[in-house]
Amino acid sequence: MTSVLASIISGVQEDLALRMQKVSIDTLKSQIEKLPPALPAAKILSNRSFSVIAEVKRASPSKGHLSNISDPAQLAFDYQAGGAQVISVLTEERRFNGTLADLDAVRSKVSVPVLRKDFMVTEYQVWEARAHGADLILLIVAALGDSELSQLNALALELGMSVLVEIHDAAELERALALNPVLIGVNARNLKTLEVDLATCFKLLPLIPEHIVAIAESGISSTAEVQELANCGAQAVLVGEALVTGGTPSETVREWTKAGELARANYLINGS
Repeated sequence: MTSVLASIISGVQEDLALRMQKVSIDTLKSQIEKLPPALPAAKILSNRSFSVIAEVKRASPSKGHLSNISDPAQLAFDYQAGGAQVISVLTEERRFNGTLADLDAVRSKVSVPVLRKDFMVTEYQVWEARAHGADLILLIVAALGDSELSQLNALALELGMSVLVEIHDAAELERALALNPVLIGVNARNLKTLEVDLATCFKLLPLIPEHIVAIAESGISSTAEVQELANCGAQAVLVGEALVTGGTPSETVREWTKAGELARANYLINGS
């Protein structure tokens, strides 16, 4: 049976083929030459005791429509006002209703680093991310072979971007560590089935070496969960659904950042 992840990637590749017909890599390179350098997202996250990465998320494969986001740039600005250190923008079209236009709009409005959140499977997408102003890309270990991971990671770093390497189990962690990453995200959602279990984060976060920024992703919906994750080693959380459906995104980011900072301090004092 085809997994959800495989189905998503198939759609991504079809949409990518259409974009590649319209915009060449040479055009993307020309656009990049006109941009200022990427913001040092990995360094910023490394230097913070705890961070919230706030996501512009219109829909998801598991929940369908989440929010009518008429102004993604304003939402991102609100996130930033609440203290978000990085803004994540979903650009996958079919399952998440994201667009590169959303990425452009957010980049033009905020001064913090911006993550292009998508299913990256080719070097073209890495060039595309930088051309649209992304400072950071996501590489999903489950979606890529080791050679592809290495190639896409190397290109992103060459372009001055940071890389968030996403894992879901211990075997993927070992593969991720081979990249010598600065950022590793533990996704509580199994992308092959869409099932969410925060126990995945609690199991894997303590296995991530201390010099790497450990980021908890998916299924986070309360201050208590943020505290628990920080107490388990998370130095950041990536949150979308709870923010776009909660009504007060700026206040939630502020509250969760403070709660995470306090819990992280306790974690460091009491020993990991």
